[in-house]
Amino acid sequence: MNRHACCLASLVAIVMALAGSPASADDWPQWRGPDRNGVSKETGLLRQWPEGGPPLAWKAAGLGAGHSTVSVANGRVYTMGDGPDGSSYVRALDEKSGESLWSTKLGKAGGGGDSDPNRTGTRCTPTVDGDRLYVLGQYGDVACLTADGKDVWRANLVNDYGGKVQMWAYAESPLVDGAKVIVTPGGSKGTMLALDKATGKPLWQSKEWTDAAQYSSPIVATIGGVRQYVQQTEKSVAGIGADDGRLLWKAGRPEGRVAVIPTPVEKDGFVYVAAGYGAGCHLFQVTPPAAAGGSFSVKQVYANKDMKNTSGGVILLGDHVYGANDPGILTCMDFKTGKVAWSDRGPGKGSLTIADSRIYYRNEQPPGTVTLLEATPEGYKEISTFSPPDPGGKSTWSHPVVANGRLYLRDQDVLRCYDIQEK
Repeated sequence: MNRHACCLASLVAIVMALAGSPASADDWPQWRGPDRNGVSKETGLLRQWPEGGPPLAWKAAGLGAGHSTVSVANGRVYTMGDGPDGSSYVRALDEKSGESLWSTKLGKAGGGGDSDPNRTGTRCTPTVDGDRLYVLGQYGDVACLTADGKDVWRANLVNDYGGKVQMWAYAESPLVDGAKVIVTPGGSKGTMLALDKATGKPLWQSKEWTDAAQYSSPIVATIGGVRQYVQQTEKSVAGIGADDGRLLWKAGRPEGRVAVIPTPVEKDGFVYVAAGYGAGCHLFQVTPPAAAGGSFSVKQVYANKDMKNTSGGVILLGDHVYGANDPGILTCMDFKTGKVAWSDRGPGKGSLTIADSRIYYRNEQPPGTVTLLEATPEGYKEISTFSPPDPGGKSTWSHPVVANGRLYLRDQDVLRCYDIQEK
């Protein structure tokens, strides 16, 4: 190889490496952040906010109807929203300025409960993996896009994999794990599905588990040395083998009804799930086989109604779980025992993110008041609060996001970005 060709090859290798580089440590590349657990790894954030809230870095409008939150990676902010033309869109903004970079049509607009404007629009948070973006529309359109919004591949969970659109449409955010994209079509062909992330071709579908899909997003866990995907439905919670889609274990959960939304939590072989509409929370202990060729076993540790969490999610920090118990009681609960450490009605019903040992809690009702408080089991310790101006008048179910020293708050068509880095 001559010198020119050698230099060219080296340049190409560098460009390819940069294009596929992982998100930085303080990015938020998917639903619930880097580890899909709702906890940011950032430090050095404002310990309290000035009156009126932290300074506004920028405001972007024109996102469209929906409750998708944002992912932040490689200098861009990604989200989704319905357009006025009856289509749903994936959108990209510049992280520094909020300037619109591109929008790509995904599928049909709307969603379950079309007669209620609070319940229409996109729900999925895009998942960023290197220079690729993975998204799911309300009607089962799953797609892989480039970082510039170009199609790589597309599929449909209903038409291609036997899924069924439930009352409030698909709301899941895809999970990327290694070479696989994990989604939940539900139905007789299998509740969960693995696609090759490069080509979109099917790798397996969980034929032994055929519950209908709900609105939860799965997590990846390693229990007893076995990598698996944990997901919950209206009827059960289960672990599916990452390699081949086999059912490893399943626990019945008849209390789930109407809408099962929160993402499961797993630690040390214990799986915590919660849901609203009176369902409450459950903790299951999953035990790996005692010998090769054996089966996993699962037993319920506790069940109670102290975390009837509808859509705001639950977060495990240390040995305690934080989340809203219907009808709007912020609650701190011991993960292993289910005992309530404290609860408070002050912030109302909403969603949360944890960063720098503090809870960022957003009330879902207008004006979408945001509360900053200590993430501690020692009691409810409020630090600061503010309400974003000009609320849209609809429910704000988009979860707050903390990334690269900024706080992102979406209110349907509008996204506000606040500077929360300590100077």
